[in-house]
Amino acid sequence: MEIHPLIADSASLADLCARLARSPFVAVDTEFMRENSYWPDLCLIQIADANEAAAIDPKAKGMDLAPLLHLLVENEEVLKIFHAGGQDLEIVHNLTGKTPYPLFDTQVAAMALGMGEQVGYSNLVESMLGVKLDKGARFTDWGRRPLDKRQIDYAIGDVTYLVKIFPRMLDKLRVKNRGEWLDQEMERLGDPAGYLNIPELAWLRIRAPSRKPEVLGRLKALAAWREREAQSKNLPRGRIVKDETLADMAGHPPKVQADLAKIRGLSSGWATNDIGARLMAILADAPPLAEDEMPPREDRKPGLGKDGALIADLLKLLLKVRAKEADVAPRLIARSDELESIAAGVREGLPLLTGWRNDVFGKDALALVEGRLAFSVRDGRMVMSQLSGD
Repeated sequence: MEIHPLIADSASLADLCARLARSPFVAVDTEFMRENSYWPDLCLIQIADANEAAAIDPKAKGMDLAPLLHLLVENEEVLKIFHAGGQDLEIVHNLTGKTPYPLFDTQVAAMALGMGEQVGYSNLVESMLGVKLDKGARFTDWGRRPLDKRQIDYAIGDVTYLVKIFPRMLDKLRVKNRGEWLDQEMERLGDPAGYLNIPELAWLRIRAPSRKPEVLGRLKALAAWREREAQSKNLPRGRIVKDETLADMAGHPPKVQADLAKIRGLSSGWATNDIGARLMAILADAPPLAEDEMPPREDRKPGLGKDGALIADLLKLLLKVRAKEADVAPRLIARSDELESIAAGVREGLPLLTGWRNDVFGKDALALVEGRLAFSVRDGRMVMSQLSGD
C-alpha cells in the first residue's frame, strides 16, 4: 500500500479522490478537537483503499474539501468504512447536512460477531490482525501545526488497518449469514436526523427537577436558549451554564435579574450583563410544557410497576442466554427500553419483534411474558422449556 505525504493542497486532494472513487470501498477516520468549542474542530482526515492511504489537512490554506465530501456523501458506488463512526459522521453532517452513504461500521459489525458491545479500535486490530498498536499519540493536540511524521503515521494507521479488517469481517459475517443483521443498525447510524442539534429538544438530556408542567416548561426554554447561545459563540454548552444550574433555575426561578448573582454556578456579572438579561427574558416568556410532551412516569415506562420491573429483569436474563447462544452482543438484539416496553404490555413498533431479532429472541420474550416459557436449573445449568396451555 502506498502511503502519501500529508495532503495540504486542493489539487492533490482532488486527484486522490478521483482515484478513490474507482474503489469498491474506502476506510475513513478523522481527528478533531472539541474541548473548547461547541462544534467539533476538524483537524485531520484519514482515508485509504486497498492501494493507497493519506492524511488530509483541512486547515491548510485554501484547502477545498468539496471532492472529498462529494465522495463521502454523494458517491453511492463506494462503501465508506468507519470504526465507532458516530462523531466522524457528525462532522460530515455539520459540513454537508448529509451523512456518508453507504456505510459500514466495524464496531457494529463486531457486535454481530460476538466480539462485545463496544470493542475499541486497538482491541479490534489486535484481535483481527494480531497487531498491538502504539497508543503514544492518542492525546495529540491535532489542532497545532506543524504535525510531525509520528503523529501522521499514527493517524493513518487508523485507516490502513481498517482496510485489512473489513474484508475479514465481511467473510465472517457471510459465513454466519449475518449481513442482514446489520442493515437496521447501519441505517440508524447513518440517519441524518440523529445528528441534528435541535435546541427545543436539548432539555431531554437534562435530569428534570420536577414533573410540574411549569417547571419543565422553564427547563425546556432555558435549555433551548443555552443551546443557541453555545452555538452562536461556538462554546461548549457547559461553558454557558451547567446542567445543574439550569435545572435549579427551572425549579426556583429568579424573580429579578439581580437575583442571578446569588445562583451557584453563575458569576456576579450576570446580574447586570446582556446574557443575564436574555436569560431573564426567556424565563419570563416560558410557557408550561404541553401535555403531549410530558415524560411518562416510572422510568418513562407507563404501567411497568414493580411486577413489570421483575418481568423486565427476567427478560434481560433471557436476552443474555439467547445472545450467548447466538454469539452476538445483547445490545444488537434489544435495548433495555424495549425490554421494559414488552414488560409493560407494548407489542407494536418494537424492532426486537421483527425479522431476525424476533427469531433469535423476540418470540421467546413474548412467550416468557405470556407465561408460555419457564426457566429451570438442570444439572447446574439453566434451561428453558415451553409450557403447555391450560
